Amino acid sequence: MRNSKQAERLIGYFAKSDKNRKRLISFIGLGLLLVIFRLFSFSSAQLEEKIDFHKQFIDDYGIYALDLPNQIDFCGEKMPMNDLNLEERLDKELLSNTYFQSNTMLYFKKASRWFPVIEPILKENGIPDDFKYLPLVESNLSNVVSPAGATGYWQLMKSTAKQFNLEVNDVVDERYNMVLSTRAACRYLKNSYAEFNNWTLCAAAYNMGIDGIKKQLKRQKATNYYDLYLNSETSRYVFRLLAIKEIMTNPENYGYHFREEHLYPKIKYSTLMVDTPINNIAEFAKTQNVNYRIIKIHNPWLRKNYLTNKTRKNYKILVPDSGYYVIETLEHDSQNTLLSNDSSQIRKNIVITNDTLDSSQAK
Repeated sequence: MRNSKQAERLIGYFAKSDKNRKRLISFIGLGLLLVIFRLFSFSSAQLEEKIDFHKQFIDDYGIYALDLPNQIDFCGEKMPMNDLNLEERLDKELLSNTYFQSNTMLYFKKASRWFPVIEPILKENGIPDDFKYLPLVESNLSNVVSPAGATGYWQLMKSTAKQFNLEVNDVVDERYNMVLSTRAACRYLKNSYAEFNNWTLCAAAYNMGIDGIKKQLKRQKATNYYDLYLNSETSRYVFRLLAIKEIMTNPENYGYHFREEHLYPKIKYSTLMVDTPINNIAEFAKTQNVNYRIIKIHNPWLRKNYLTNKTRKNYKILVPDSGYYVIETLEHDSQNTLLSNDSSQIRKNIVITNDTLDSSQAK
């Protein structure tokens, strides 16, 4: 209120004469100029800051075209170079996987855990090592289910899994078992190679089916994958394998840098042999000093919270040796409902190579 009265007196003073009115106008004009100057200065500072930030972004960040490798092969079978269409298809997959950084970095992390499991199984079955990249293309090395129903790391259909003696039902689905599903995939690839005598065509057939590739080879009078005109998915399939192999073989060439401690470690397990039903997997987990979550994570082939076993089949349940244990007091009476038969049927299997998951643990 006091300030308002002072302002009124000041305006009244200036309004008493023409001279004072001119002074008032000059005073107001000067104030407006000062306000405009400050606004302009603030806007200029903001603009300058924005320009500097944009310049810094441009200086620090870039998207680069990639030089194609002079030569690239899958299982020792070379991709024809100097073919414009083939080069562009490879370039597309190299770019897609190089600049999908989070996904590709996860490839490196997951491969550190799973390639040591996959590689010896491929070798045992006479399958080239390059096929270890196939589950990266199929499932990102994850236990997933496709819209068509293909399941697990190797994306096996139910009929294919049963053809190669995997158990698939509501309670047990061995497509989720890395060792067993890798063996089944090897058998499929062996059948493909017996048909085509060419590993690149075997890879394409894993996506399109053996009969599908045979039909297209006959229809198009072709003898190899690179001469075939196929659907968009199978047309990309081998090139995705080639690109992932190239990036993972030469990570620093594509901007990927990491240390050993950044990668997912191999997990040491003990193996429990179970040839009886388990009425409650949560209670079973307690007897192993872990919880239900840990049993399910490391044995994803167990699809329910119980295990029926009318045929007294030997199942191998993996329990991590350390790093996952639950600190809690076990109730003695919790074991009473554990098994429908004598719990002595559960016994430790000490045949574990290097204390890590390997092919001997799922025979």
